[in-house]
Amino acid sequence: MTEKLVWEIRACRLCEAYLPLGPRPVVQLGAGARILIIGQAPGTRVHETGIPWNDPSGDTLRKWLEVSREQFYDPEQFAIMPMGFCYPGKGKSGDLPPRPECAPTWHDKILAALPHIELTLLIGQYAQRYYLGKRYRTLTDTVRHWREFAPGRLPLPHPSPRNRRWLANNPWFEREELPALRARVHQVLGRG
Repeated sequence: MTEKLVWEIRACRLCEAYLPLGPRPVVQLGAGARILIIGQAPGTRVHETGIPWNDPSGDTLRKWLEVSREQFYDPEQFAIMPMGFCYPGKGKSGDLPPRPECAPTWHDKILAALPHIELTLLIGQYAQRYYLGKRYRTLTDTVRHWREFAPGRLPLPHPSPRNRRWLANNPWFEREELPALRARVHQVLGRG
C-alpha cells in the first residue's frame, strides 16, 4: 500500500503553477516505519536529489537523533513527510512557507498507511502548529514544553545552520531535550 501511495504522491501536480522549480514531491514511506518525521518543505538541494534531508540540516538532524544515514534512509525505520512536498521557492528571509495544499491532501492518507508509528518528530513551526495547535506563542515556547507532548510527539526546532543563534540562546535544548530525544529514538528503534 505504501509503494502505491508514494507513486501517487510523486505524480502529484496539484500546485505546479506555484512552484518555481516545478513539482518534485519528496517523501519516504514504509509500512513498518516506527518514527515519523514531519518537517517543512524540501530546499533546493533536496529538490535536486529527491532525497529528504539530504543537506546540512539533515546532517544535524541525524546527529541529534544519533542515527546513521543507513538507518535514517531505511523507510522501514523512518517515514518522512514534509508539510509541503515540493520546494516552494525563495522568500525575503529564506525559503517560502510550505504550500498549503499538501498536508490536507496527503497527510491523512499517509498516516493511515503507517500503523506502527510510535514517535512523531514535529520539526519547525508549520508542523507544530498543524499537529499541536497554537498552544504557545512561539516555536521556542512550544519546544520548551516538549515534555507535554512526549513520548509520542516531540517538537523540535529546525536543524538548519541558520538556527545556530537559536541553539546558542537556548542551551536547555541540547542539555535536556536532545538526550531525551536520543533515548526515545533508540528505544523505539530497538523494538524492531
